[in-house]
Amino acid sequence: MDFLYDLIFLLVAAVGLVGILVPVLPGTLVILASTLVWAIVLGEPAGWAVLAVVAVLSGLGMFLQYAVPGRRLKAAGVPGTTLLLGAVVGIVGFFVVPVIGLPLGFVLGVFLAESRRLGPNAARSSTWSALKAVGLSMLIEFSFALVSVTALVVGTVTT
Repeated sequence: MDFLYDLIFLLVAAVGLVGILVPVLPGTLVILASTLVWAIVLGEPAGWAVLAVVAVLSGLGMFLQYAVPGRRLKAAGVPGTTLLLGAVVGIVGFFVVPVIGLPLGFVLGVFLAESRRLGPNAARSSTWSALKAVGLSMLIEFSFALVSVTALVVGTVTT
């Protein structure tokens, strides 16, 4: 494949990595889509193998980014209804405050729910747990996405 095409697909994957750190785009899906189009354009078995690796890594990363922090929040005593309210306020925050609205809204929603349930002082520990969970979720997603982009780089270099 032409170097220019490879460079374009890698730049799109890099945009996906930035989309994870600055939650504007669904970064993992952008990386997966870039790899899919690259494999289609390449049209070789090596491209499909790289796509399979990236798809497995993406799926695993997307699962773990919610499962691990969610389990930690439940272990910290944060109930499911609080997490649900945090998710709803986070989604609203995504549209109200571009870029940082999703994590900010999630943490605010957790604080409001826990303040109502436990009082403002006791809600701080739940909010701190939620903040750590957001950071852990982003770290997990970014780690798997970085390995996925590395697989794409290796695929572009070797084909």
